[in-house]
Amino acid sequence: MSYKDILIFLDGSTDSNARMEFAFSLAQAHGARLTGVDVDAAAAFEGEWAERAKSLAETFHAAANRSGVHVRFKIADRYAAGWKDFYAHYADLLIATQPNQEASGRVLSGVPEQVLMTAGVPMIMLPQGWKPRPVGKEVVIAWSPSAQATRVVHGAMPILARAQKVTAFAFDPPADGEDTDVELLREHLLAHGVRIKIDKWSNAGGLSPIEALFASPALEEADLVVAGAYSHSRFREALFGGMTKSLLQQFSLPVLVSH
Repeated sequence: MSYKDILIFLDGSTDSNARMEFAFSLAQAHGARLTGVDVDAAAAFEGEWAERAKSLAETFHAAANRSGVHVRFKIADRYAAGWKDFYAHYADLLIATQPNQEASGRVLSGVPEQVLMTAGVPMIMLPQGWKPRPVGKEVVIAWSPSAQATRVVHGAMPILARAQKVTAFAFDPPADGEDTDVELLREHLLAHGVRIKIDKWSNAGGLSPIEALFASPALEEADLVVAGAYSHSRFREALFGGMTKSLLQQFSLPVLVSH
């Protein structure tokens, strides 16, 4: 079980090289082709970003030569930007960096938020200022019985199958006299060869889901969060509302998320 087609969004930001290093290491591990998509806007070719933006293709191909990964390089249309132009529908996994003010106006609008909402493909989003380190050895699934959480778990399966430790975090799980939802998740993942531990946060108190997640001992050693939107009636949300929005704004770990 592996990803065979990975796509990385490239730009002239200071985060681009770390993102690229991570993407190449992931592509190597899965034997995947890596597509680099230059999503710099016209403003990126002025000022402090200019040199990095102009050398993106050269930097990307040099990294490919060192790694032995099969690659292709694309340039998004800077004058007709939209989700159709970002090649995201033709990959198994996308890699981007958390939205940030530094990139505003310099990266094409729609990356990464609109792409994530419309591509139908899971995305690993790296934090601002992230330094390359192992990802996917200890994984926490932010679980709820929702369509979004189910999709993202299946989208993360190649990583879950290789992880050393996987924990499912369930916030205020509903009581069920016959079956507990997270136990059903455990059985389902075991059928795929993935063993998980379960962390139930049953006493919500005054904590929000994001506060409870960050307070969980499971997150102390984690290197990746797999996040779906919570669908419990108290926390019903769109993907970029509530817990998931908070997670994408505040996180310090890579997050694998999908819509």
